[in-house]
Amino acid sequence: MFIVVTYDVNTETPAGQKRLRKVAKTCENYGQRVQNSVFECVVDFGKFLILKRELEKIIDKKIDSLRYYNLGNKWNNKVEHVGAKAGYNPEGVLII
Repeated sequence: MFIVVTYDVNTETPAGQKRLRKVAKTCENYGQRVQNSVFECVVDFGKFLILKRELEKIIDKKIDSLRYYNLGNKWNNKVEHVGAKAGYNPEGVLII
């Protein structure tokens, strides 16, 4: 399934800045950053639940927020990219 994760972490304090870094690092373990606070993740339902649990342990729910957009398995026609930073195929070959 294709999940878009977005977040807004309050960074007015050092603790907020630390939470922001932790949220980004956690998202990097599951997907690809496509904008500053936006990640695209191709995961199965179990991994999605683990990702949600990890992120929700990090944020301060009183001042931070997370949004999950589940585009399902047939997401290809639901995502359109325009502008800088060429798109990528999240199900394609990863060369390191």
